[in-house]
Amino acid sequence: MSSSLCRSRIHFRQDRFLLADQTQPRTRTFTSTTASASRPRQPGEPTGPNEPPTHISAPPSKSPLKVWPILAIFATGTFLFKKIVDQRKGQGYQPKGPIPGHSPSGKGQQLPAPGRSSPLWSSDEVTVIFVLGGPGAGKGTQCSYLVSDYGFKHLSAGDLLREEQNREGSEFGEMIKTYIKEGTIVPMEVTVQLLENAMRRSMESGGNHGKMFLIDGFPRKLDQAHAFERSVCPSKFTLFFDCSESVMEKRLLHRGETSGRADDNAESIKKRFKTFVETSMPVVNEFESQDRVVKVNAERSPDEVYKDVQEKFKERGVEPIHLKFVQTQAS
Repeated sequence: MSSSLCRSRIHFRQDRFLLADQTQPRTRTFTSTTASASRPRQPGEPTGPNEPPTHISAPPSKSPLKVWPILAIFATGTFLFKKIVDQRKGQGYQPKGPIPGHSPSGKGQQLPAPGRSSPLWSSDEVTVIFVLGGPGAGKGTQCSYLVSDYGFKHLSAGDLLREEQNREGSEFGEMIKTYIKEGTIVPMEVTVQLLENAMRRSMESGGNHGKMFLIDGFPRKLDQAHAFERSVCPSKFTLFFDCSESVMEKRLLHRGETSGRADDNAESIKKRFKTFVETSMPVVNEFESQDRVVKVNAERSPDEVYKDVQEKFKERGVEPIHLKFVQTQAS
């Protein structure tokens, strides 16, 4: 009986222990055992006691150091964009250094780029009149009349470029020839410097006492106009010969029969028309907005056109030369 009583007490104690174990909250403890260490890590489980599960991403860094590369890229892009805009406007662009190897005088010196901050001559010292019009508008004929009656020195940008392309030893001869044949515009630095050199020679020779210049076929673009007036001399006004493409084409094809010029052909003429409208007309429009354009209808006969030119020059205060002949008594 005593043994039965003992067994009953043991079972009673075991039942009490089971009931107590079920009523107490269980706490999970992590222990490192050899068996658990050898078990493969399940996805999402930490690899160590101080590392969070892999499915929980770390918060982004708030360090300011990563912002600087973005700010640097933004600042660089802003600077380059402004530089491109200024260059297209013809503002803030100052060519630096010479054009290597270019020597329009043939003496071997380099051709400097027009990088002055102020004009070489003022408009009070030198009179410059730009002469513009489409190819075949009659600019050359009218300029010859003005030279004879007003004492101007006629400078043709196209003639100066053709002379340079044919000058022996010119490194830019082939380049100029290609531009002219294609009806496109020669780089600004070359044309501006050739004109400046020609003006200087004319004044130094003593043959241009009035220092008056007709610059024919220039400026072809706004950046040329800005560069010339900024570095060489401001113009008085622009003489613009207005003529339709059909009339100009007829004149050019007729001239091409005897001129021998490479650009007096139908294909080059069309390219020249297109270039003039797209690049030179903005020059006329800008100067016209400043009241610096004298517009003449160039579809009439040369004499009729010239009469109109003289009247409009008089309105602008430009008078022809009055020659006085003094009779001397023969000894």
